[in-house]
Amino acid sequence: MHRDAHIFRDWLDTLLIEWGIPERTALTLDGWIVLLLIVILTLLGNAFMRWGVVRTVRWVIHRTRAKWDNFIFCDGVITRLCGIVTPVVLTIMLPLLFASFDNDLPWLFSLLMKIVDTYMILACVRFVNSLLRATFDYVEQRPGWHNRPIKGLLQTGQVLLACVTVILIIAVFIDKSPAILLTGIGASAAVLMVVFKDSILGLVAGVQLSANNMLKVGDWITMTHRGIDGVVEEVALTTIKVRAWDNTVQTLPPYLLISEPFDNWQAMRDRGGRRIKRSLNVDMTSVTFLSEAKIEELRNDPMTRDSVAHIVTTTEEGRTLTNLDLFMRVLMHHIDHHPRINHTMTVMVRQLQPTEWGLPIELYCFTADVNWVPYEQLQAEIISYVVALAPYFGLRMYQAPSSHDLSAMHTPHHSGLTLK
Repeated sequence: MHRDAHIFRDWLDTLLIEWGIPERTALTLDGWIVLLLIVILTLLGNAFMRWGVVRTVRWVIHRTRAKWDNFIFCDGVITRLCGIVTPVVLTIMLPLLFASFDNDLPWLFSLLMKIVDTYMILACVRFVNSLLRATFDYVEQRPGWHNRPIKGLLQTGQVLLACVTVILIIAVFIDKSPAILLTGIGASAAVLMVVFKDSILGLVAGVQLSANNMLKVGDWITMTHRGIDGVVEEVALTTIKVRAWDNTVQTLPPYLLISEPFDNWQAMRDRGGRRIKRSLNVDMTSVTFLSEAKIEELRNDPMTRDSVAHIVTTTEEGRTLTNLDLFMRVLMHHIDHHPRINHTMTVMVRQLQPTEWGLPIELYCFTADVNWVPYEQLQAEIISYVVALAPYFGLRMYQAPSSHDLSAMHTPHHSGLTLK
């Protein structure tokens, strides 16, 4: 390069002298001519790339049916690619400028070349970064990757790109091979592990979350012991933002979701069934065998007539049912034929282990509407129906005595005597 630069400067000096310019003036003027040539070539190169290439690429991609090229060859990516032209021109032309006096000012030439090399590295990094961003935008809009936590992967790539950039720039200024710097970094890996612990753990956790499809934007997650309960809004390299139901934002590190268990309710939404699992305690002293008179009473009562119309009132062996058995069959029929219950999933009414609080009767089923408000409304309707229907079967729901019950127990009865 230096030899070619000297040849060009000698040719330029000869040309100026032939035009009648004094030799001493020609030796000074040729430097300014080269400088002017650098400016002109830089401006023309930028103008050609930004106006010619960008418009040509834009014209071509608008006439293709593929959608990926609209992202990969967008104006931002092509513009940053064109930005590489300037350092390339400077790298070629600077030796021409210093060809006549680089022996006198070697330090200035060396410094300028290092600055130009740094400029070249930064221009290339900006192009690669914009290419990563365009790729991320394209992948994010695809249905198969919609709302997946790929932002962490993008940030991981950007962090690695930044590390490579720093290493290359340092190598340029100290005139050493990047491999030597990497060797030194390896020796101080323990310190880097401490400094960048969260970033490294976040990187590993982000890859695991993405690869295993454990979490994505829009999922409802809960971590009861951490007080996390809300919808995921953002999955980044070092943080995950969760919008709680009170509209506050909860922030947690990604590795927390790898090291500790959490509930992801998105599977419930995808299956189309939200579970109702409620139990009510029945006073065991109210459980009795059903008489024929009681059965006829239930069949004739307007409130229970439809409920027991299709219910078998004897066991498989033909024995008499208890009022609790019939009540559970009525509840099972009611839930199993409810229009807002998902009948492709488990529907069950069962007894749990008796306790000092009574005999628990559990209702286990899934609603067809998984949204919060309809789910709560249906759950409340079913429980209210159970509580209101129980007395017709002679059953009492057990609950701890309230202040009203205690005050009623201590109210003195009128004995007909007049106190004086």
